[in-house]
Amino acid sequence: MLNELINRYYVSFAPAPEGAPNSEGHTIVLILFYAALFAVFYFLLIRPQTKKNREVQNMQESLKKGDTVVTTGGIYGVVHKLKEDIITIQVADGVKIKVQKSAIGDKLKEAETNKLDD
Repeated sequence: MLNELINRYYVSFAPAPEGAPNSEGHTIVLILFYAALFAVFYFLLIRPQTKKNREVQNMQESLKKGDTVVTTGGIYGVVHKLKEDIITIQVADGVKIKVQKSAIGDKLKEAETNKLDD
């Protein structure tokens, strides 16, 4: 596809045959269209997703013992122990599970934690 665009770009500078319609500038318009399309995709899809991923990763790195968390599977628990990539979560009295750090989906605030206890 790129070769075709480059070929069209160079061919667009060649003079048109006698009696042919004027097609100058179509290649530039095509390149501008693809650039604008990429910009729209970048600002509407790619950039927000990378920003959200960065926020989740920062949250996962800032976890400490005693934080109330929710896993991506929907399990609520309190961080009991932290290792490099493994977190032990206490989900009930005497019930602890080990999950990967990447499985932590959200850290609950204190007000949200109080709602869970009610």
